[in-house]
Amino acid sequence: MAKNLTPAMQKQEKKLKGGKKIRTGPWIDAWKRLLRNKAAMVSLGIIFIFVTLAIFPQYIAFQSYDEQNYGIAFTRPCKDYPLGTDQFGRDLLSRIIWGSRMSMFVGVTSIIFALVVGGIIGAIAGFYGGKIDDWLMRFMDILLAIPSMLLAIAIAAALGGSLLNLMLAISISSIPAYARVVRGSVMTVKSQDFVEATRAVGASNARLIFRHMIPNALAPIIVQATLGIASNIICACGLSYLGLGIQDRK
Repeated sequence: MAKNLTPAMQKQEKKLKGGKKIRTGPWIDAWKRLLRNKAAMVSLGIIFIFVTLAIFPQYIAFQSYDEQNYGIAFTRPCKDYPLGTDQFGRDLLSRIIWGSRMSMFVGVTSIIFALVVGGIIGAIAGFYGGKIDDWLMRFMDILLAIPSMLLAIAIAAALGGSLLNLMLAISISSIPAYARVVRGSVMTVKSQDFVEATRAVGASNARLIFRHMIPNALAPIIVQATLGIASNIICACGLSYLGLGIQDRK
């Protein structure tokens, strides 16, 4: 009986007959879909540029961030100084490139902390429900009632101005948003069949939450986290301007 194979299936069968192993998996399939999306590849290129600037500013910047030359103070943008110089004769473009390292570090680190803490709180609340959910979410509601910037200012002012306190203040003010997102995602996944099947074979609650439920609820969490990096960088700039964060070295 002849096989009715599509062109894609015929191509795959030829590769298998030729001894070539076809690597498949969710991450490989996701990467292939990403390669087919032109807008996503452009965005990936922009992210790569910013990450490169943050990691290797010493090889990209024209000068060091603290190199001063009063003879060229307040120079207008020109060939040697594309963005001009400040009152101390420091190249502004070089200082922006060097500053990208600290901005990326603060943004990514604070997001990771907020995501881990908020994710655990949201996952526990969404999985167990009942009084645990009520108590945890009411506490998150109290924090959400305070504007995140105002809450970060209060925490940073209480702890004192430093890099560690800055990241801690930003992270704490971001925790309620991630707790809410993770809780909603976990509650959606909890009603699916694979959770009941995993529970039926005797999996513990911790395994259910961290091995099965959270990985299947990552899509909205990743979106929220990527948007939160930019918000946290802006918040860090505001706190530093108020003297509660990273201070300029003169």
